[in-house]
Amino acid sequence: MTARSLADVLSGVDDPVRYFRNLDPGESIWSFPGEPYDFPDERTHWIEEMRAWRESVVLADQSYHMVNLAVEGPDALRLFRDLALNDFSSFETAPPPQAKQLVVCAPNGYLIGDSILFYLDEDRYLSVGTALAHNWLRFHAETGDYDVTAEVVYHPIRPGEPRDFRFQVQGPNATALLEAVTDDPLPEIRFFRMDTISIAGHEVYALGHGMAGEPGMELFGPYEHHDKLRERLLEAGAEHGIRQLGSKSYKNANIESGWIPHYVPGIYDDPATREYREWLDADGYEATLSIGGSYDAYDIADYYVDPVALGYDRVLDLDHDFVGRDAVASLVEAPTRTKVTLVWDADDVVDVYASLFREGEPSQYLDFPDTAMSRCDTVYDAVLADGDVVGVSKTPGYDYNERGMLSLAVLDRAHAEPGTQLSLVWGDGSEKTVVERHAQAEIGVTVAPCPIVDRRTTI
Repeated sequence: MTARSLADVLSGVDDPVRYFRNLDPGESIWSFPGEPYDFPDERTHWIEEMRAWRESVVLADQSYHMVNLAVEGPDALRLFRDLALNDFSSFETAPPPQAKQLVVCAPNGYLIGDSILFYLDEDRYLSVGTALAHNWLRFHAETGDYDVTAEVVYHPIRPGEPRDFRFQVQGPNATALLEAVTDDPLPEIRFFRMDTISIAGHEVYALGHGMAGEPGMELFGPYEHHDKLRERLLEAGAEHGIRQLGSKSYKNANIESGWIPHYVPGIYDDPATREYREWLDADGYEATLSIGGSYDAYDIADYYVDPVALGYDRVLDLDHDFVGRDAVASLVEAPTRTKVTLVWDADDVVDVYASLFREGEPSQYLDFPDTAMSRCDTVYDAVLADGDVVGVSKTPGYDYNERGMLSLAVLDRAHAEPGTQLSLVWGDGSEKTVVERHAQAEIGVTVAPCPIVDRRTTI
């Protein structure tokens, strides 16, 4: 039997919007195979874990929830240059290790995905992130004229041991902790720069990569050293107030950092991506995507996201040809939306809970701290100004450090000035079985900068 594809799924669907909005979420990136890959909701308590990345230091074990794609061969850099909007000149002029945030778009200029691309050695790269960017890279590596291999060496919903461990160490005490555990003096590693360091006799890669506005490093190396290095960090971190992050606290760090991880890729209706839809599996992320939230569009393209609106013009290089270049250039010339943080009105949020204790249909339940990921893969809530939709809100969650409900949003620029008062429609109007009966509620929101905290520093 011929394997089914995304194209086959769409051929049996009259309305892609209704299909994906009514689809219950499947296996999550947080659905691990079980022991020994244990990633609990909480290591201690999610509030104390959140407090630690502002007050002391945290250890986030990132070994299990991201796709790892190894790309190797003499044409690897040409593959990246042909697909990504980034400038790759540093990979040609400076030695490894290096890192970039890789951003790839469809021919229509809308975002397909992003990842962190590590340049590890000559013709040897590792891309780490969600499946969206990696599937696009694999498709072109397999179907294009490239002398390259692109192999998934770890996938979070497939059984098997990761090839690499990956730890995030961050917080005001991160420097002191890392100085305590390194075998040699800790090198200065600026934001998104790389080096190698030695811990307990093992050389590991180190990326300057603070999250949630705090300084920090991402450390990675062979998985066989995972347990030993984790224990070394925890042992030395005890006097620095270290906390391990569970999934509840970890999933909300991106809100403070201003990164939107989940969206609808711009591939579903363009004839130029037909071959790609035929290549994608029917059980892959793109075919099983569950869209949640109050924003109910008529066209699947209304859910696409603009890389310029998400701020990726900061890494954009229009001096080379890449898939979607002309469309992205048009977005740069006439930008329409921009990314912001929304601070939800506390009284309106409290009223959502109060509705559970009144007669009549209550508002949709608000989970704390992660608000929507259990009910869908990607959230799109309508943001209103005087009753008109002026953007969409995504990744909602409670942030203890900011003492409030926050979300990231992409808004029309005319309504994106910090301090602007808008409203958000709360309540998923779909037919998912994981969504309870409820009445939609309007919640006041105030526009704030994105990221809401920005203290990118050297560690």
